[in-house]
Amino acid sequence: MSSTDDQPSSQYGQGRLTYNDYLKVPELLSLQQLLSKPPHHDEMLFIVIHQAYELWFRLMLHELEKSMRLMRAQQILQARHFIHRVVTIMRLLVQQIHILETMTAADFLQFRHRLEPASGFQSLQFREIEFVVGLKDERYIENLAHRESEAAALRRRYEEPSLRETYYEMLRALSFDIPSDTSTTALEQDEQTRAQLLNALKQIYQDPIKQASLYVLSESLVDLDQQLSLWRYHHVLVVERIIGNKPGTGGSSGASYLRTTMAKRAFPYLWQVRTWLDS
Repeated sequence: MSSTDDQPSSQYGQGRLTYNDYLKVPELLSLQQLLSKPPHHDEMLFIVIHQAYELWFRLMLHELEKSMRLMRAQQILQARHFIHRVVTIMRLLVQQIHILETMTAADFLQFRHRLEPASGFQSLQFREIEFVVGLKDERYIENLAHRESEAAALRRRYEEPSLRETYYEMLRALSFDIPSDTSTTALEQDEQTRAQLLNALKQIYQDPIKQASLYVLSESLVDLDQQLSLWRYHHVLVVERIIGNKPGTGGSSGASYLRTTMAKRAFPYLWQVRTWLDS
């Protein structure tokens, strides 16, 4: 280490790129604008946690898009690498939400009314993540009818192939006998189509050594599904701990609505295939 490494650079502040410039730190720190009057101490906590979520959501979408491109190119292990990164981010997000529990229920009520009608229900990026992994629900687009740019962004995700569809497309290209129609409706309503898909997935899970790369990718998709479920579960716990069974600020039923989302799975047949394995 040179003798100058622990001293400020003589060039600092003379036009060269700095840490704060590169990361736009002043701009980031200007975005925590409290609405409570007088400003409530814990509103800063509430804003920072949710802004941090949105930054992580942006990165998750970036990585999911990359993994789908790699699947289309049949670069299986590389695709798994980026799915694993998303899983790692989700593990962090599950832990991060509990920081809200350091705020008392009484303190939150001091500024909660200032949030109305805003709600986490309205997070566009989280809806995009759901649509990207395969949990598409057109009703969410209808809810954004008054916000044209957001509705258009979600419509694009709705119309694009999802991660789940891309995974099945990759398996089909690798000569697995994947049904031509893997829509939720087709798989739920037609037993033969469902059996065909499960038999194809069984080849991966019955011999994970022979199908090692596909197996680790598939299990990473299950990890992603699991972390999304855990995030919803922990979200419900935190909401109940802070506001009990009060309605959500955006008009939802609050914790009771969140409980209805906990059964969602983007890759249900990667879970079901375990039942089909031979002993």
